[in-house]
Amino acid sequence: MNTPTPYLRLAGFAAVLALVFAVAAVAGGAADVDRGTPPPEDGHGGKHMGMAADPVRGLAVSEGGLTLQLSRRGRELDFRIADRRGRTVRDFDVEHTKRMHLVVVRRDMTGFQHLHPRQAADGTWSVPTTLAAAGTYRVFADFSVGGRPRTLATDLAVDGEVRTTPLPQPDPIAAVDGMQVRLDEGPSHAGAGSQLRFTVTRAGRPVAIEDYLGAKGHLVALREGDLAFLHVHPDARSLRFEATFPTAGRYRLFLQFQTEGRVHTAEFTQEVGR
Repeated sequence: MNTPTPYLRLAGFAAVLALVFAVAAVAGGAADVDRGTPPPEDGHGGKHMGMAADPVRGLAVSEGGLTLQLSRRGRELDFRIADRRGRTVRDFDVEHTKRMHLVVVRRDMTGFQHLHPRQAADGTWSVPTTLAAAGTYRVFADFSVGGRPRTLATDLAVDGEVRTTPLPQPDPIAAVDGMQVRLDEGPSHAGAGSQLRFTVTRAGRPVAIEDYLGAKGHLVALREGDLAFLHVHPDARSLRFEATFPTAGRYRLFLQFQTEGRVHTAEFTQEVGR
């Protein structure tokens, strides 16, 4: 029997090694086929419906190199958005017909306010607000810069004796300003898209809803506990919204709509299953 020479053994080893590298390259190429190519956006800064999108914002005072800096001066809230170098950001995109939305709510999710601040020439913002009850309030600055939506948030303390209010139990009907607002939706599950549909009636008859902030309504959804701010997609023609609840638990929904030039706010507790 012939014994392979050292040269033949070396050539055989090299051939096997080349085959291993070839297989690894093919596998690596298959794994990296989408690397560096982000999914297309839906126009709201999120991904197309059905694709994984970041469903919550508003958990931090700083994100993506931007920081919310807030102070209180009597009834006035003053704030600015600073970049990494500490410079005041001046240019904001128009989102829902406004360049800045400020949402204020106490930590027990009472005292909800949706405000539209005015911007000074130096880029800072201010808006009057009434914080009637003592406690800790969460202040959300909701805006978009360079086509990228952001929600930055910080806490604001109001001194005094704090009396918290338990979160109301889920109820599909809310009464507001002599009207009845009904929430119609299927079962909500964590991580799955949910459609939230609202109807407004007075004495059993449908109420004509006017456009508000570029749609038929505006919806803010906050998670119980950390008050995570959900990304909600409105429908331009009806009081319908699409939302993804990231975790099981309870959420507070703040629906705003307009009739006869007046804005109304209806509040609901939403139970989300696993």
